Amino acid sequence: MASLTLTPSSTLAEAVFGKTENSLLRSLMLIVAGSALIALSAQLAIRLPFSPVPVTGQTFAVLIIGMAYGSRLGSLTVLAYLLEGLFLPVFAEARTWFHPFTLWTAGYLIGFVFAAFATGWLAEKGWDRHALTTALAMLIGNLAIYIPGMLWLATMYVTNTEMALVPLALTVFIKGFSVFLVGDIAKLVLAVLAFPAVWKWVARNR
Repeated sequence: MASLTLTPSSTLAEAVFGKTENSLLRSLMLIVAGSALIALSAQLAIRLPFSPVPVTGQTFAVLIIGMAYGSRLGSLTVLAYLLEGLFLPVFAEARTWFHPFTLWTAGYLIGFVFAAFATGWLAEKGWDRHALTTALAMLIGNLAIYIPGMLWLATMYVTNTEMALVPLALTVFIKGFSVFLVGDIAKLVLAVLAFPAVWKWVARNR
């Protein structure tokens, strides 16, 4: 393991493994490991009978990978995961891009890239070292997932059901947002507890 370093722009991955720019193999290994973690967490899925979007663990994996890896490596890891979905059943409920349900959740999947970049960029600014800023980074990351996810979900409902505006907005809010709030709060609390604590451990072991 590389010697632990701590600079204002370093991420957890850099502090523990060294700067990934110095080793292509190290970067590839982190991308493979990170995309595998997202794929595994996606299988922790609960299908709600009234929503086409399952509750999964992959959003948490995406956000913590972005925060731990940084904006560049984090977003590359999520892109690798999305590309894997063309060939392997890595999405929730062992689906690929070619499963009909994946089309409904495509906006959330694309939002993962923006979320990993956002949390990674904020982590590079030191936001993951304090409880309050970690919480804010997680909130921003969640917004980066929800905005494209809900917009695309609304598009799918309009295309397939021709819903009027008011019931459409309510349907998307309930089926694409509110059902995930409890889980998102739990994930936020876990991140708030984990990241500042890990950084303290890193600082002690420099």
